[in-house]
Amino acid sequence: MKHTAKRIKRILKKCLKEISDHPELFAKNPQKNFKRKRKLPFEEVLKLVLSMAGKSIRGELMDYFGLKLSTPTASALVQQKNKINYSAFETLFHNFVDAINEQDLLDGYRLIAMDGSDLHVPINKNEPDSFHQNKNGDKPYNLLHINALYDLRRRIYVDGIIEGRKKENECKAFVTMVDRDSSPIPTIYIADRGFEAYNNMAHIQEKGQKFLIRAKDFSYGGIVYSLDLGEFDENGEMDKNVTLHLTRKNTKSDDKNFKFLNSKCVFDFLPTSYKRKSPIVSYELNFRVVRFKLSENSYEVLLTNLDRDQFDINKLKNLYAMRWGIETSFRALKHTLTLSLVHSKKTEYILQEIFAKFIMYNFTELITSHVIIKQKNRKYPYQINFSAAVRICRNFFLKNISPSKTEALLLKHLLPIRKRTSPPRGNRSYSASTFLYRIP
Repeated sequence: MKHTAKRIKRILKKCLKEISDHPELFAKNPQKNFKRKRKLPFEEVLKLVLSMAGKSIRGELMDYFGLKLSTPTASALVQQKNKINYSAFETLFHNFVDAINEQDLLDGYRLIAMDGSDLHVPINKNEPDSFHQNKNGDKPYNLLHINALYDLRRRIYVDGIIEGRKKENECKAFVTMVDRDSSPIPTIYIADRGFEAYNNMAHIQEKGQKFLIRAKDFSYGGIVYSLDLGEFDENGEMDKNVTLHLTRKNTKSDDKNFKFLNSKCVFDFLPTSYKRKSPIVSYELNFRVVRFKLSENSYEVLLTNLDRDQFDINKLKNLYAMRWGIETSFRALKHTLTLSLVHSKKTEYILQEIFAKFIMYNFTELITSHVIIKQKNRKYPYQINFSAAVRICRNFFLKNISPSKTEALLLKHLLPIRKRTSPPRGNRSYSASTFLYRIP
């Protein structure tokens, strides 16, 4: 692990150096910004933002510079951050992900989950894409939406798109990230019901990759509701192949495989309109509809193009259950890595922090995943406490502790792995944390 931690830190430092060597590519004013020698040069600002926790800006500066008399002021940091486009952190995030070569495959596939999560940020009326004014007199609020691709086996984020909640379009973000995923490794994209769409499946099919998407059941509308799939078996289950010819031209053909998509239905592989006498142009989409029983009165439906001989119903159940990893990663990102405690009201600055948290989340997971835990004769297997790991790895990044001490500290903070329960979900509202009551 010692050498692994050193290697991962070396990779991140190399990526930082590559960005820092060309500040003009990421400065808002390349002819002027970062030309003079200051206490907070370009690379120092990047490192400082990466190391931030949930304290006030003054507290973050004191931690980073070790209470030196020469510590820059909060105003100096804000001014330096204002000179940097958030693309510097986005580029650093992508470069770091690309530089990590090792893969963790299941039956030869990467498992990539797609999901989105809202982030409450401080109220700012000057950000129309995220500002929400309640009509019933309740307090207004700002929301950003995080769209992310997450590697379930390596437990790291591999891509992300951030949008104002009013402009949020998860399916568009999904296909954008799928299209720019340049990995040649066979991949299974796993997504929840919000991503049940012909366009999403077609984009993955065009990439030559696989998908596993949860769909609405037959009685609730959605894709399967309009398909003629015959009867269920005695348990109410099914596993049937479907070949659809999607078209924009409304045809009276008796072929049940033809599916008409009107001009409002987003589908990128067909023209939006046709002339009356033009020939029918169609797109062939192939997938399986798999329905299985969860409990006495509940079923789940999955759409997939995975081969039945390699992935039967039970294996698909287990694959989809693994999608929960991205849900817990969002919780860790917001609360353990303190993304919910951003240090600015402006979206430009908040985007810097979001991609910085992506990087530090990956940095922590890549280090902890290589720690070998000796499982003794105990009631439960044990895992590293991720909350402690974040603090330890942050100090390792800041050169406060050595690689060997990093390993020793990680092994000192363990938690039992208990069986996950599924209590009923409650509707709980969150608001952004105010700047006034941060830890100094």
